Amino acid sequence: MAGNPVIWSDYPDADVIRVEDTYYMVSTTMHFMPGAVILRSFDLCRWEIISYVYDVLDSTEGQKLSDGKGIYGNGMWAASLRYHKDIYYVCFAANDTGKTYLYQSENICGPWKKQYIEGFYHDGSLFFDEDGRVYIMYGNRQIYITELKPDLSGPLEGGLNRKVLEDSDQYKLGFEGTHLYKINGKYYAFFIHWAAGEGGRRREACYAADSLEGEFKGGDILDDAFDYGNAGVAQGGIVKAHDGKWYGMFFQDRGAVGRCPVLVPMHMEDGLFFPDNKRVPAEIEITSTRPWHNYKPLNENDNFLYTADNNGKVNLKKAWQWNHEPDDALWSVMSRPGHLRIKTDRLSTNVTNAKNTLTQRMYGPECSAEVQVDGSGLRDGDYAGICAFQEFYGFLALTKKEDIYEIVLQRKSMPEYMDAAAVGGYDGSAPIECARVRADKTVCLKIVCDFRDGRDNAFFFYRENGIWKQIGEPLKMVFTLSHFTGYRFALAYYSSALAGGTADFSGFRTGGE
Repeated sequence: MAGNPVIWSDYPDADVIRVEDTYYMVSTTMHFMPGAVILRSFDLCRWEIISYVYDVLDSTEGQKLSDGKGIYGNGMWAASLRYHKDIYYVCFAANDTGKTYLYQSENICGPWKKQYIEGFYHDGSLFFDEDGRVYIMYGNRQIYITELKPDLSGPLEGGLNRKVLEDSDQYKLGFEGTHLYKINGKYYAFFIHWAAGEGGRRREACYAADSLEGEFKGGDILDDAFDYGNAGVAQGGIVKAHDGKWYGMFFQDRGAVGRCPVLVPMHMEDGLFFPDNKRVPAEIEITSTRPWHNYKPLNENDNFLYTADNNGKVNLKKAWQWNHEPDDALWSVMSRPGHLRIKTDRLSTNVTNAKNTLTQRMYGPECSAEVQVDGSGLRDGDYAGICAFQEFYGFLALTKKEDIYEIVLQRKSMPEYMDAAAVGGYDGSAPIECARVRADKTVCLKIVCDFRDGRDNAFFFYRENGIWKQIGEPLKMVFTLSHFTGYRFALAYYSSALAGGTADFSGFRTGGE
């Protein structure tokens, strides 16, 4: 028996397939690198990270956070995962480049071959038909289907290219998040949309047609807040389990922790797929194809003891992602074994434009993370520490000035009058300093987060004489569209006055329910 959400952490826009006895899921990773995370399960409830589709995307100045702004709220999202004739395919669009990407591999763990599909296909669903023709269904409000060339490089001249559906104006978010399937000779398309007006929320819709040239008919199949405010459960696709039953993997907005995967048993009714009992179940009972399997945790401790592979590359634990494409010349776990060393080569105004910020997702209902920071290599005006990371962040850092070390709590808090949905754009302003205390050059720092019942609070601590002491007021965490991700624990370091220093991080530990 497993509970919903099946992952109480930010893994949105899931697409799930089954290959023999194994389920694979791809999820949006936005600006984080490596990108396009692939997870594995044997029961659809417990998941582990097994790979990423790419280490870097196009290495643009924005993706490298070298343009002063970065690609916050952009990057890859809503990928389509398919398995066809022994080849895995991952297809997605990136809003910062305006391109559509296609990756192929004979192994779900890679290596992946990269190519582009001519055109931009918002939330595209790649589809291989039984007659050998290939299509992509995509769009926002207006849903289209386009036939692709056999090599998938772009639209097929003279091939099918038509508008399939158009959502009504009563929805503030029109149809998107397309997932297209062929089941028992019929075509089924799933979409998310969001009703306008007071009380409107995300809904999942299903439409069916006898052919891709025919009319798609259907409507809403799921409108359920699942006892979490008015946050609907929607966006995703379906998968046929090993026991012959169908399941939908959707997500629910759960405040600051992000958009969490929710598993819903499905059945066929009146020619469409509907959730059992038209509701999201609190618990799900499903058998495992490998009940003996020991899953790796989605969040991992790290003592930063690594060895390089045969190519001299160091592969960090899969729970880690860099905030943007890392500068490999400025970080190392080999220079001082047992430590992550980060070096600065430029000045920054706040933690959101710091290079080489290393992150792990936060998770609910409660979680914590701690790390030791050695500031021996800091220069005056440097800040190195642990962050509750999103646009409105809380950064607990060790800083140095004239050989005096202090622990400082920096933050950017959302004004009470501001709507998170309206927040956007890059903010290079200096952070607000909330608290400061004298310290040694080596400190232990900790963040504890409470996501229960939408509390979304982060608490900050430092250790003194073996006792954790709280510093400053809690941070009210807010999910904003400018970053479009749930909060993360981040190990970060930046220089505000003189670049070229170093910071060493060790003993990262995460815990909670």
